[in-house]
Amino acid sequence: MRYKCALLVALASLVAAAWPTVSQGAVRLKDIARVKGQESNSLQGLGLVVGLKGTGDGGKYLPTIRSLATVMQYMRSPVLGGAAELKDASNVAIVMVTATVPPGGGRQGDQLDCQVSSIGAAKSLSGGRLFLAALQGPNIDQAQVFAFAEGLVHLDDPTTPTVGRIHNGCRLEEDFFNPFVENNQLTLVLDRNHADFEVAQEAAEVINSQLSIQSGETTPAKALNSQNIVVNVPTQYRDDYVLFVSQIMSLSMPEPAVEARVVINERAGSIVIGSDVEIGAVVVSHKNIVIETENPLPTDRFVPLDPSGTQTAKLRSLVSALQAVKVPNADIIEIIKGLERNGKLHGRLIIE
Repeated sequence: MRYKCALLVALASLVAAAWPTVSQGAVRLKDIARVKGQESNSLQGLGLVVGLKGTGDGGKYLPTIRSLATVMQYMRSPVLGGAAELKDASNVAIVMVTATVPPGGGRQGDQLDCQVSSIGAAKSLSGGRLFLAALQGPNIDQAQVFAFAEGLVHLDDPTTPTVGRIHNGCRLEEDFFNPFVENNQLTLVLDRNHADFEVAQEAAEVINSQLSIQSGETTPAKALNSQNIVVNVPTQYRDDYVLFVSQIMSLSMPEPAVEARVVINERAGSIVIGSDVEIGAVVVSHKNIVIETENPLPTDRFVPLDPSGTQTAKLRSLVSALQAVKVPNADIIEIIKGLERNGKLHGRLIIE
């Protein structure tokens, strides 16, 4: 049996009327932006995992054998016969060791988790122990050791036995202080899902409104682009940057009016639709469904909720109507894709 689903603007409007209206709230700047300079730092180095049960790289993998020979020489037990003496060393694996210093920085002596990943022929790192490994910073040309790592390797995912983690296995040997104010200026960076010219300008205006009351400065904040906002630190705060940043980040602003978006995860079958996503007049035929939207409303067939004005169909209303007649999510996703390709989806479609 062929079903015909004529979804006109009137239907979309009726469904929209049944959908509860969410009042526009407020968000804190700290929830949509970060302070530039407060970034994480990556440390990395090469190491050897020992104590494996025959699942290591083996004596034929020369990079591991050379590294093992170097370690033994460092431990004052040099290998006199060369690689031949280590040909049966199947309980050793060469690995890449990585650790991440959090955005807030770290102090000498702090312990962090680190990850180890086999880069050789090892079959599994299960039961192994990382021999002391030196970790360098992002600029490996400087050859500066920032931390040392060692400890028992634990597998996070047994299906990937060549990757593991060492809890608190990395010990910092240097302090990490991340400066966040330069030349009495700080920069706020909107996160990627809120980066928008309008949002950046609104954030700058909120800051200016607050600071003009406190310091008399009219425009201490300026939006440089859709993501960055530069703020001049007023004179009275230049001895206490932390207090200034804490007050700025706690300011509230109206919920950001970012671009209309539809986010689809095809694998999970989920559809997330912004309340402001609209659709244009279009007819879509998909399998046993015919979808028709029109604008303005054909008054000979439906009576609009507001006869004095035109109605705009909302995508969420269309999806709700399709779900009401038990249209599968996979079909709804294909319909949304078709609307986007036809230029009738008034919003950005993001496929994950």
